[in-house]
Amino acid sequence: MATSWGAAFFMLVASCVCSTVFHRDQQTWFEGIFLSSMCPVNVSASILYGIMFDAGSTGTRIHVYTFVQKIPGQLPVLEGEIFDSVKPGLSAFVDQPKQGAETVQGLLEVAKDSIPRSHWKKTPVVLKATAGLRLLPEQKAQALLFEVQEIFKKSPFLVPNDSVSIMDGSYEGVLAWITVNFLTGQLHGHSQETVGTLDLGGASTQITFLPQLQKTLEQTPRDYLTSFEMFNSTYKLYTHSYLGFGLKAARLATLGALATEGIDAHTFRSACLPRYLEAEWIFGGVKYQYGGNQEGEVGFEPCYAEVLRVVQGKLHQPDEIHRSSFYAFSYYYDRAVDTDMIDYEKGGVLKVEDFERKAREVCDNLENYTSGSPFLCMDLSYITALLKDGFGFADNTILKKTWRMWTPTNTRQTKVSCHK
Repeated sequence: MATSWGAAFFMLVASCVCSTVFHRDQQTWFEGIFLSSMCPVNVSASILYGIMFDAGSTGTRIHVYTFVQKIPGQLPVLEGEIFDSVKPGLSAFVDQPKQGAETVQGLLEVAKDSIPRSHWKKTPVVLKATAGLRLLPEQKAQALLFEVQEIFKKSPFLVPNDSVSIMDGSYEGVLAWITVNFLTGQLHGHSQETVGTLDLGGASTQITFLPQLQKTLEQTPRDYLTSFEMFNSTYKLYTHSYLGFGLKAARLATLGALATEGIDAHTFRSACLPRYLEAEWIFGGVKYQYGGNQEGEVGFEPCYAEVLRVVQGKLHQPDEIHRSSFYAFSYYYDRAVDTDMIDYEKGGVLKVEDFERKAREVCDNLENYTSGSPFLCMDLSYITALLKDGFGFADNTILKKTWRMWTPTNTRQTKVSCHK
């Protein structure tokens, strides 16, 4: 989930350059993720570089950031970014860890071409894996990370001891929240009028916001709350990552593939797919055979019943989201663009019910609707169910696309302002 990595490195460099940014007498949000050894060797330099690998469930992405410190002692400014990616993700190499690490080696060449040789030794390189590796057995996930660490050690870049690890889902939510609220100016002053974030990845989904009501804090499970200090302010966030509720993991759950043994000899069928479709799909290194209901019902109503079983009663629904504003990232935006609900560059205004309307249009015309993905009906229906029946957003919740973070990457985002 690439939306948060720019913030991660920005906060890292900020802590190196300006020691007054964070209270160092207590643990901050990035303890255990970013170490002091990752700071550039010459923090007084006017130009700083950072290399961040986002190892997601569907691919591995590299972000090469350039920061400029225009005034000594003040926070550096993100000047630019180089982005590249490879597919599939590391989790697809669950039984070939060395082969998986080779995909990272290829992306390191992008960093070498993007950063002056004179800066290589003082440029930190980090890989944080997300839900794709969290879903793997620990021993196999660690084997993948070990091989990546070996690749990093052979590189000319600065490699801290904890440069390769699996990121906890709650950190993903926190990083995305910091990114949005810092870039929109919400964190520059003492005001805590912030916006929430919704991130829909391939294997997991996150929701994060800053509660304003004591009732929310009292009624929220303790492990959904996290506190940290930043810019001399304390923030107590509501944040939770739902592993297995990302868009692609939800496809498997909808198909019933997660509860079936002997998948090699089984074809998973759904009312969300074209009736005569017969295809195969690889996710997490596993091949699945799937197709439409050749004799049963197809269309929106039976499809929605399938995806509803995936989310109904499974997610916590904080009442306060009805009076909050949210930004939604990743597949929320992608599917809206894919179906021409919003323009990729200009954006547009949507409501949650618009996802349902488009889902009905696609699902009830499966044989006539052409798309690059046969899962489009299922994806739109799942997003609708996730927002409405999962998190509890109202039909008339407004979604407005605003801007894309960290141009020129393919990171995209949508603003969600909640109004009854």
